[in-house]
Amino acid sequence: MAVYKVITLIGTSTVSWEEAAASAVKSAQKTLRGLRIAEVKELDMQIEKGKPINYRAKVRVSFEYTPSRGK
Repeated sequence: MAVYKVITLIGTSTVSWEEAAASAVKSAQKTLRGLRIAEVKELDMQIEKGKPINYRAKVRVSFEYTPSRGK
């Protein structure tokens, strides 16, 4: 039996929402072990002078939770 924790990350990209979501997952992989699911919850963009300049993806990721054991 396993326990999983879910957190929300926001990835950004100047190219696309897909790249923004992938950026969030890539960053999560650096510090979290046992990533299981990534779910895109919301997409938005920053607009300047009528053009998108930054894409953002809110991504919920789940990973296996291993409680630390105190001494």
